Amino acid sequence: MKIMLLTAATGGGHLRAANAVEEYIRDNTGYDVITVDTLKAVNRLLDKTVCDSYLFMAKKAPALFGRLYKQTNKQNHFANLVPKLSGLFSNLLLPTIEAYGPDAIITTHPFATEMAAALKADGLVSAPLICIITDYGAHRAYIAREVDAYVVASQDMLPELAAFGVPEGKVYPFGIPVHGVFFDKSDSAMLLRQLNFDPQVPTVLFMAGSFGVSNIIRLYRELAATAVPMQIIVITGRNRRLYEAFEKEVAAGAGAPTRLLYFTDEVEKYMHAADLLVTKPGGLTVSEALACNLPMAVFDAIPGQEEDNANFLKTHDMCVRIQKGNFAQEISSLLQEKRRLQAMRENCAGFDKSQSIPNLLALIARLAGKGEG
Repeated sequence: MKIMLLTAATGGGHLRAANAVEEYIRDNTGYDVITVDTLKAVNRLLDKTVCDSYLFMAKKAPALFGRLYKQTNKQNHFANLVPKLSGLFSNLLLPTIEAYGPDAIITTHPFATEMAAALKADGLVSAPLICIITDYGAHRAYIAREVDAYVVASQDMLPELAAFGVPEGKVYPFGIPVHGVFFDKSDSAMLLRQLNFDPQVPTVLFMAGSFGVSNIIRLYRELAATAVPMQIIVITGRNRRLYEAFEKEVAAGAGAPTRLLYFTDEVEKYMHAADLLVTKPGGLTVSEALACNLPMAVFDAIPGQEEDNANFLKTHDMCVRIQKGNFAQEISSLLQEKRRLQAMRENCAGFDKSQSIPNLLALIARLAGKGEG
C-alpha cells in the first residue's frame, strides 16, 4: 500500500507528527510512504508568505493571531474564505498526488486537508482521506465533508467536532502521533548521573527556544535563586541568541546546577530525566511530554490552539499554568509538593496513546480495503 502524508511547516508540530507516522511505517510495515510539504509543493512563494506570517503573528502579535483564530473558527464569510482559497490552490497540488498515486492520504495541517478535500469533491482524487488534528482542540479549518476519518488527541474533542457537523463515526481519539522513543521508558537515575546531576534532587527541564530572550532569562534567574533544591536542564533549540544569553547567565552562577544545551535530537532523553517541564504548550511538545509521563508548567500560551492545549492539560491535572508574576514561587512550591507532582505524573501516564500509530494504520488499511499488515 502507498501512503502519502501531506503537511506544512507553520510551526514544527505538523511536521513532527507526519515524520513520526512516516518513521513508524518505514520501520514496521512493508508499505510505501512519502511525506510532502504541501505549501512548498504548491508554490514556494505561498509557502514563505504563509509560514513567515504565522511566525510573525505567533511571536510578535499573539493577540492578533488569537483574534484571527477565533474569527475563523466561527461560521461566517471570513471563515468560509479560507477553504475557498485553499481550493483554488488545490489543482497545483494534484500533479504531486497523481505522480505518487497513493492508496491513502493522511493530512496533518488544515491547509493540506482543505486542498485534498477539494480535489476529492471534484472527483480528481479517490483515495481515503484521514486528517490528524495536531492540537487538543478542534478548529473549523480542519473540517471538510470529504474527510473520511479524523484522528484526534482525546475523547474530549468529540463534542467540538459534533458541533462542526462531523459524525461521531468519523472521529477516532487515537492520540496525536509521536515518535516511539518518547514511550520507551529510560533509567532516569542513570541519565541524571551522566549529566553529573543528583538523582535525588528534583530536575526541571526548560524547553526555551520559543520564549523571548529577556523574558525567559529573567524567569530562569528568579527560579535558580530560590532556596528550594533543584537542578535545571535548558534546551534552547536553534535559538543562538538565547543560547548565548544563557551561557553568560550560567557562567555567572545563578544558584541551581544547570546543564545548557543548544540543539538536540534526543529531547526524549531529557524529558525522561526530568520531574517537570517548563514549556509553551504546543500540541506535539505536549504529546511528547505526556508520552514520557512528564508533568508540565505551561507558560505564554498563544491565544488559540495553545490555549486549547493548556486548558486540556489543566482540566486533567497534568500541568500548572504559570503567570509572569508568580513563576518562581509556583514552580518551587510544586517541586516541594511531591505527592501533587506524583499525582500529575500518574495522570500523564494514564493518558496512554502509545498505540496511536498502529491504530491509525489499522484504520487506513480498513478504509483502503487493503487489510492489515
